[in-house]
Amino acid sequence: MTLLDVKDLYAEVAQQQILKGLNLKVNAGEVHAIMGPNGSGKSTLANVLAGRPGYDVTAGDVVFEGHSIVDWEAHDRAHAGVFLAFQYPVEIPGVSNMEFLKASIDSKAFANDEAQPAAAGFIKEVRKLAQSLDLNPEFLKRGVNEGFSGGEKKRNEVLQLLLLQPRLAVLDETDSGLDIDALQVVAEGVNRFRSDDNGVVLITHYQRLLEYIVPDFVHVLADGRIVQSGDKSLALELEEKGYAWLT
Repeated sequence: MTLLDVKDLYAEVAQQQILKGLNLKVNAGEVHAIMGPNGSGKSTLANVLAGRPGYDVTAGDVVFEGHSIVDWEAHDRAHAGVFLAFQYPVEIPGVSNMEFLKASIDSKAFANDEAQPAAAGFIKEVRKLAQSLDLNPEFLKRGVNEGFSGGEKKRNEVLQLLLLQPRLAVLDETDSGLDIDALQVVAEGVNRFRSDDNGVVLITHYQRLLEYIVPDFVHVLADGRIVQSGDKSLALELEEKGYAWLT
C-alpha cells in the first residue's frame, strides 16, 4: 500500500526555489533514507511534507494515503498521521512534557473520533516509554525540551513518535549531535516504531545511523531533486566517495 507519493514537487522558501521536480514514493513497511550535501533540500522536503508555514509548494503534489495534502494545515496532517521529528527540537518553557504529550494525544483522538485515554493509564505508559529511552521520567515534569541536552531532545522526539504512532514518520537528522550511546537508543526506538503498517522517511548526513536503522532504500538529493536511488550499499559508496561523483 502506498502511504506517500510525492509527484514532481517544486517548493520555495522566501521566494527561493529549493525543490525542483522531486519524486518519491513510500509504501507501508518501508524505510527510505534521504542523503545529500548541505543545501540540497533535505530539510525543506521534511518541512513541506509536514506543512510547516513558510514553505510554499509551487507545483506538483503530495499525496498521503490517497489524498492530496498540499493545501492541508500542519495540524490536519498531524491528525491524519504525518509526524515530523525536527533537526533542532525547540524548547517550550512553561508547558510540561507530560501536558504537551497529553494534549497531543487528546487532539489526535478528538480529530479522529476516538476515545481520549484516561490520565492515570496515560501517565503510566509515558513514564514507561521514557525509561525505555533512557530519559529520566522526572524530565516529564519540565518544560518541553527545556534544559535538555541534544541527545535528550532527540530521545524526547522518539518518545513522541512511539506515543503518537503516526502512519508516516519524517525524521530530519535525528542523529545530529548524538554520541554513540544516544544514537543507539534513538535507533532502537525508531526500529521499535517500524512496522508493516507505517513508513519512515529518514534524513541523515551519515552512513553510521544506517548501521542501526537499515533502510529499504537510499536516495541522494541534490539541487532539489533525487538524482540517485539504491539500497544500503549506496550509503556505503557515498561514505567512500562523497557526493561529487553524483552532483
